Amino acid sequence: MDRTVRLIGAPMDFGANRRGVDMGPSAIRYAGLGDELEDAGVTCLDSGDLLVPRAEERDPDANPPRRGEAKFLLEVEDVCSRLADQVAETLAEGTTPLVLGGDHSIAIGTMGGSARDADLGVIWFDAHADINTPETSPSGNVHGMPLAAVLGHGLFGELPWANAPRVREESVAYVGLRSIDERERDAIRDSEMTAFTMSDIDERGITDVVEDALAVATDGTDGVHVSLDLDWLDPKTAPGVGTPVRGGVTYREAHSALETVSVRDEAEDGAIVRSMDVVEVNPILDEHNETATLATELTASAFGKRIL
Repeated sequence: MDRTVRLIGAPMDFGANRRGVDMGPSAIRYAGLGDELEDAGVTCLDSGDLLVPRAEERDPDANPPRRGEAKFLLEVEDVCSRLADQVAETLAEGTTPLVLGGDHSIAIGTMGGSARDADLGVIWFDAHADINTPETSPSGNVHGMPLAAVLGHGLFGELPWANAPRVREESVAYVGLRSIDERERDAIRDSEMTAFTMSDIDERGITDVVEDALAVATDGTDGVHVSLDLDWLDPKTAPGVGTPVRGGVTYREAHSALETVSVRDEAEDGAIVRSMDVVEVNPILDEHNETATLATELTASAFGKRIL
């Protein structure tokens, strides 16, 4: 499949509780993402990075009281609004946006821009549900809230920059959940989202689970957003992440999952992958840039790179 991908760096760590993911975009590029994509037959353009203020220059508690416990929410709004514009402009050019984070709060901007002119399905490869709101979050970290934001849950329903009406609960599929707090569990059970946990992967195998997730995300939508959080993988495989959780997918399972996305993408009359983001690579915690290298390999698999 002929495809042009535009890299957009979003080096933001306002949404996380540990510094370092702001260096993720540079680490992923340094690990050879452009070359991996070219090897997959993809034309790779690079828009560079959005300008993001340093977290130490800002007050995490400076938000108005009505904004609840969400830290740095004004800064997240600024970055995600600009990111959404770039994503929408990239799609209007006929190019696929590939956003490099940064913490997972950047997905508010990626999905918002991707859904601006299309009904968007979402596949969420992550250990965490990211469905907390400012009212329910135990930490106040916005990287645990991006899905709640675009779906308009809680306070986010009052924030037009965050919620994306063309992303609907019934078009969202989680793959590989294993770390969910009680209020998130209730939110998922009360929603129309589809959730596949690590237990589902253990019982059924990664390929069957991802195929079912794709069926959910493509049903009645114009395309799919793929969100890949590197903490989805087991920490032994991906050590350089801010919120590691034992028991994640293996190296081979991760590749199989993204290859399944790509096969479905290529089989359709027109690509189903409308946009993608790759997040939560923390070079400070990594070993020899191993996690960033893995991020490049998995992204290339999502865009068609094969052994044969």
